[in-house]
Amino acid sequence: MPKFSETSSSPLLAESSHQLRLESVSVTTPLGTKYLLEDISFKVSRGDRVAIVGSSGAGKSTLLRSLNRLIEPVRGSIYWENQDYRQMSAIAWRRQVTLVLQESRLLGMSVREALAYPLKLRSIGTSEIGKQVNYGMEILKIPQQWLDRTELQLSMGQRQLVAIARALIIQPKILLLDEPTSALDTGRARQVLDVLMQVNTSQQMTILMANHQLELAEEFSTQVIHLQKGKLLQDALTSSIDWANLRQSSIEAKIQESEEWSE
Repeated sequence: MPKFSETSSSPLLAESSHQLRLESVSVTTPLGTKYLLEDISFKVSRGDRVAIVGSSGAGKSTLLRSLNRLIEPVRGSIYWENQDYRQMSAIAWRRQVTLVLQESRLLGMSVREALAYPLKLRSIGTSEIGKQVNYGMEILKIPQQWLDRTELQLSMGQRQLVAIARALIIQPKILLLDEPTSALDTGRARQVLDVLMQVNTSQQMTILMANHQLELAEEFSTQVIHLQKGKLLQDALTSSIDWANLRQSSIEAKIQESEEWSE
């Protein structure tokens, strides 16, 4: 069973100019019997596009949930613009660091209501809400006919598009995406990534995206975080990654996973 020490802030990190930084972050299962992430450290600058890659069970979703504070580390710390996450409320943090889950839900709302909801929480006026909702619809080419549809009337891929639009509307400083193109065909997936790159450029929005489609991750990212069984295997610029080797490693990991399941 892992043993943990108390978390502590680092004076060195307080002087960091990076927008986001993780220092020795570890996450375990609820009972603390197994690491889901172990001793993860990396930094991200404003405007970076980070691909988080790794086989199933590598810890990609756990990392994103930790960055959004849906999961709290048992050790280490996360800093946003030099501020320790423990010095901010979860609500204040999530207004700056927003997560789009792979299984996105509309919580019983129509598409129109779901897109407007986070803006209403920010006490934004009705007229401005209408403009922002239209912006989200237009930028992702979401048909107006969807506005009155409910979750049950949308496919998983359509729900993903609505969830991404909702996140872009609120303009977070950092956008976290968990397999945002998993339910989309290749053409639609590339369109979504093109939109995200445009927003990244125009707004300097930092984007961290977990994606098992390595060809899309390669095209999209400027930085790659490679996880394996909860550990950081590689943190490097996209241009320095051996993508052929990474693809082969991914195939081998899938084979090993399949063999472990069959035992």
